[in-house]
Amino acid sequence: MQFTIEVNNRSIKAEKGETILSALNRNGIMIPTLCRMAEFTPTGACRMCVVEVEGRDRLITACSAPVEEWMKIKTHSPRVIRARKTIVELLLSNHPDDCLYCDRNLDCELQRLSDEMQVRERRIRGSKIKPRRDQSSPAIVRELSKCILCGRCIRVCEEVVTATSIDFIGRGRYTHVGPAMDRDFNFSSCIHCGQCVLVCPTGALHEKHYLSEVQEQLSKNDVIRVIQYSPLVPYALANEMGVKYTRDFDRILNATLRKTGFDKVFLSGAGTDILITELADAIIGSETTAGRKPLIVSACPAWVKYCEQFTPELLPLLSTLKPPQQISGSIIKSVVPVSDDRPRVYTVSVTPCTAMKFEARRDSMTRKGISDIDTVLTVRELARLIILYGIDMTNIDPEPADEPMELRSSAALLAEVAGGIAESVLRTIAVRAGGKEADRVAVKKLRSTGIFRETSVTAGGVTCSVAVVDGLKGLEKLKQMLDAGTHFDLVEVMACPGGCVNGGGMIPAGSKEAVRQRTRFIWQTDEQEAVRGPEQSSTVAGLYGNVFDQCPELADKKLFHTHFSKRDVLL
Repeated sequence: MQFTIEVNNRSIKAEKGETILSALNRNGIMIPTLCRMAEFTPTGACRMCVVEVEGRDRLITACSAPVEEWMKIKTHSPRVIRARKTIVELLLSNHPDDCLYCDRNLDCELQRLSDEMQVRERRIRGSKIKPRRDQSSPAIVRELSKCILCGRCIRVCEEVVTATSIDFIGRGRYTHVGPAMDRDFNFSSCIHCGQCVLVCPTGALHEKHYLSEVQEQLSKNDVIRVIQYSPLVPYALANEMGVKYTRDFDRILNATLRKTGFDKVFLSGAGTDILITELADAIIGSETTAGRKPLIVSACPAWVKYCEQFTPELLPLLSTLKPPQQISGSIIKSVVPVSDDRPRVYTVSVTPCTAMKFEARRDSMTRKGISDIDTVLTVRELARLIILYGIDMTNIDPEPADEPMELRSSAALLAEVAGGIAESVLRTIAVRAGGKEADRVAVKKLRSTGIFRETSVTAGGVTCSVAVVDGLKGLEKLKQMLDAGTHFDLVEVMACPGGCVNGGGMIPAGSKEAVRQRTRFIWQTDEQEAVRGPEQSSTVAGLYGNVFDQCPELADKKLFHTHFSKRDVLL
């Protein structure tokens, strides 16, 4: 039901039940917010969205107050602007004055609001928050002095990720955000997914940077410098750099990385193709096994840590296959030749995921105490590295990646969305069974929008029952179905809603629809590419046919497997 309200002396249409903010935004009237997140229940905690309503003594928060037919609203009256400016000044009163050195400089919501509110001097002086920088996590840095207590990180950790790793601690002016018992992140149940980083409006939470380490290695002459990047990185990097993405951008990125000083450039997508192949083999091989159990994909490092901490009963069902980044790292450290002049291989992996920084440090991902992946960079870090080296990506000739991991299938790109690995495995099984493609109608169910999706596909006499958990909120549904006796052959779990397209190392999407747009881009690309599966890839054929046979370390494929165990952490 629609009715008319008066806003700034003009009539606009509003709908019964919506908030004032929703009605204003729908009619092209924008007002500032800080604590609000799209598709979350509003709290009105920051008070930035206050408006003046005739008949009300106090200003009311537009994000949480429902619109009513009799309302006459002023969104930018002198009283409202004065209140908003005072709120910003209060936030700045104890905020550190280190914008030039802040991780979010020029991309900070508080900084932008200060500019919009015309805050040009410090009228309110408060006691500065004692600087405390928690760098214990290999993936995320927490700086309490920059926290404005908006609560966004707490809400996303509890309501989306369901890890509930952080909360408000203390009272009054001593209130701050932190893990249980106010310990550092490395003692907490944080799964390093980075969703809190995406929603933080200031630099209170950001990924841990390893650019200095990479720069140091790039300046050495006695090291073979190797970099690999996941299939989503070129598209994400183009968006980050403000460059239009084209089909040639992947090859342009190869040339760019060589100009920064890397000797070899490989595609992590080749590792994804190997993962898909091995998963398909495992499922086909278990068809004749009595009482076979579901195989849960362990490609998402944030999900694996969550499983170790909160659902250890599912650990026996986890696939022992390493994720693509680590499979590629194992190949790199095994096949890249060294010499007396350059006796060491230094490997960098670029990914849209912050949890992979933690994954590379796992003891189970090392050989004789040495990691297969030395450094992990996010898309944002790679953009900074390219800018630092002054490379113009719009004026570079494209170049191919290096053998033996120079190509990837579109299935590897599809694996970056929730349900993509499961769909790719079903395709491979269908081809192995003699079919050209898996049942599109059945597979399409994996592309729906629910947090839990399931389908069953029959190809060449082989029937596979598959489930996809899109975001950890859907995990409860999976556990209920498993407890009820429902059988699945393959289960894919992604911690970040939407998959890696919404990873902690990506540009913040801002809404579910923006995540879906990224997903649709991947689906469209998948339809257009010629090599749609690992069984069609010459790279995969070369790895299995030549490289693995000639390398003793890779011949038995033990390097592609790992193990997981229960992890005890503070609640």
